[in-house]
Amino acid sequence: MGLNYIWDLLVQAQEAGMDKKGIRFLPAKVYSPYMELSLEALNATAGQLDVEVEVNPHYRFPAVFRDLLDINLTEDEELRLTLFDILIHFLAELDLMQGMNKREFYIRFVLRDLEAGAFGERVRERIGLFDREEKEVIAAALLRMYDTGETLHLLRSTVSRIFRRSTIYVNSEEKDEMLFYIGQRRTERGLRKLELLMELFLPVRYRTEVYWDCHVGIIGAEDTMVLDRIAMY
Repeated sequence: MGLNYIWDLLVQAQEAGMDKKGIRFLPAKVYSPYMELSLEALNATAGQLDVEVEVNPHYRFPAVFRDLLDINLTEDEELRLTLFDILIHFLAELDLMQGMNKREFYIRFVLRDLEAGAFGERVRERIGLFDREEKEVIAAALLRMYDTGETLHLLRSTVSRIFRRSTIYVNSEEKDEMLFYIGQRRTERGLRKLELLMELFLPVRYRTEVYWDCHVGIIGAEDTMVLDRIAMY
C-alpha cells in the first residue's frame, strides 16, 4: 500500500524501524492537488523513502502555511524551512493521537515505563527483544492484569500470541504447576523473551516446566506420541 498522508508515513516508518525524528519534511515544489505527500513513486513505502520528504502543505493545512510559504518572501529561507519541518511533525503527531482511544494512550504510557526501567532493569533490557506489535500485546495484558487481577489467563494468552505454536497446561488440583510447550527450537533470544513474560505475569507460587520443540506424550493424542519427538514429564 502506498503513502498519502503524513500520519501514514510516520506509522509505516515506525513499523519499519525508522526514527521518525530522522525524517525531514520539505514544502513540495511540484505536487498534486489531490495528495498530501509528493512522492516520485506513488506506491512507495516507508522503507523506500529518503530522509527528506516533500509535502503539499495546501492539501489540508492552507491556513497554517499560507503566510509562512508566501512566494513573495525571500528572506530567512532556512529558518522558514526549519519551522515547516517542526510544524509538519507536530501536525502528524496530532493526526496519530486523534486516532487513538483512551486505552491506547494508557498502553503508550505502560510501554514508556517498561522501556524506562520502571518494572526493573532486567525488564528494561529484555523488552527490547520484542517487536512493536509484541510490546503492545504485553502492555495491553499488563493493563488488563491491573484491572482484573487475573494472571494465569493473561500469561497463557500473551505467550500464545508471542509464540504462535505454543500450548500451556495448568495443573492447579494436585500442585500449582504450569507446563509450557513452545513449539519451536530453543534459542537464547526465545528463552529470554519467555522469562520476561513469566516475570511479569507468573504467580510466585507456581513452578514451571518448559518444553521447546518436543511435546510431552499424552495418551490418546497421537500427535504427541511420535517416537523421538516425545518429552518426558
